[in-house]
Amino acid sequence: MKDTSTISTEIMDAELHSEDLAAIPMDKRTWNTWNYAALWISMSLCIPTYMLASSLIEGGMNWWQSILTILIGNTIVLIPMVLNGRAGAKYGIPFPVFARASFGIRGANIPAMLRAIIACGWFGIQTWIGGYALYQMVKLWIPGIATLPQIFPVSWALETGPAIMFLLFWALNMYVVYLGVDSIKKLLVFKAFFLPAAALALLFWAINAGHGLGPILDQPSKFKSTGEFWHYFFPSLTGMVGFWATLSLNIPDFTRYAKSQKAQVMGQAIGLPTSMTLFSFIGVVVTSATFIIYGKTIWDPVVLAGKFDSKLLVSIAMLAVALSTLATNIAANIVSPANDFANLSPSKINFKTGGYITGIIGMCIFPWKLIADPSGYIFTWLVGYSGLLGPIGGIMIADYYFIRKQTLSLKELYSYNGRYTFGNGFNTAAIVALVLGIAPNIPGFLTTIHVLSKDAVWPWVDYLYNYAWFVGFFISGLVYLVMMQKQKETVTEFTNLNEGDLNVSIN
Repeated sequence: MKDTSTISTEIMDAELHSEDLAAIPMDKRTWNTWNYAALWISMSLCIPTYMLASSLIEGGMNWWQSILTILIGNTIVLIPMVLNGRAGAKYGIPFPVFARASFGIRGANIPAMLRAIIACGWFGIQTWIGGYALYQMVKLWIPGIATLPQIFPVSWALETGPAIMFLLFWALNMYVVYLGVDSIKKLLVFKAFFLPAAALALLFWAINAGHGLGPILDQPSKFKSTGEFWHYFFPSLTGMVGFWATLSLNIPDFTRYAKSQKAQVMGQAIGLPTSMTLFSFIGVVVTSATFIIYGKTIWDPVVLAGKFDSKLLVSIAMLAVALSTLATNIAANIVSPANDFANLSPSKINFKTGGYITGIIGMCIFPWKLIADPSGYIFTWLVGYSGLLGPIGGIMIADYYFIRKQTLSLKELYSYNGRYTFGNGFNTAAIVALVLGIAPNIPGFLTTIHVLSKDAVWPWVDYLYNYAWFVGFFISGLVYLVMMQKQKETVTEFTNLNEGDLNVSIN
């Protein structure tokens, strides 16, 4: 079996090809089932996952309703995760290159940029969490940091002390980008040991302080009727899907290293739903216990840790949270957007430059506002961006499985003179389908952020936003299939003529 390194660079355009975007040769695809399981366990064990579960408790669900919602959501998102992952594993290509098949050589920058901007938001959120953890630690030893004069506009809702630690932690992230991703390996190892141990310690504390699991799990749902529950459940489920909707698109960035299709499929199936559900359970138990202990639910574990009496214990915990957050941030929120920005101009933007761009946008997105409260975290952030990513997923899956029949021309993905050029590098069908998939969710989003009043929008249109990812996924996928029917015969003809370059791939 020939590897991708044998593909002649003569047929590749320099502007479309770089070391970061090149197909991975067969002899360098070394990830097995347990590598992918470990990847998901590592990415799932993070503070936003804990906050995901605890926000459902804060929103009114009881423990089993929260866990079931998270399990269903992650099982649903596993499907596009595996489907999109097949292309990465087969051809060794990253997400921006895979998107060229459906959106066009130049059009691929549209989904890549939408994905990248959302990754910047996640980078900002993780950076804020890490910076706030450091702030909690410093405040114990230097109380004056909490009373520094306000220097930011009131509308920013940003206190000076947390802002200083946020900027310092942001600078540390950028320094790691400067050193390169390899510098994060030791931190990932540290996280793999520390965060599970810390999570279990927090669980045991909650059980002990909450007088056992019984009182904690006996707490009823806050919903007064079944209808009230379902009204909260559906947008929450969409938020759970949205949590990993980002990775469901750019999973080829990771599956391109797979030894086989079985490795990426089994690894993800083992690692994603189980680790998300188990870690979320800890978040549910601890958050439920805070109501028993403090008389109110505390959904942010960093704020909770700040209530402990021991200065040394809080300092160690907050420092560890910051380090593990740093590891997650680089692995989950820098690698993918850096590739996406590199796709804009492969010859000019490398990984480091893409990382710096991610950092700047992530800081300017006001991440502290995105997670200021549970409802904003789920309904504004998670559900909101799922309405952008669902349509992209629908288009890419429809194209790869129904139009291309899982067959791509690897060399033409890097050429301006091939089938993926379409009209001036843009596939009109994909762009139209994307717009039509996003449009139904816009009114509901605008009412959620209070730009429009609910009276200004038809109720059924407003309600569509509760299913943002699903609405976008199916509308865009179906529109794309209809619009591409005329090109289907041409695609099949090209496929039959170019089967010879498939010996660089795995089935």
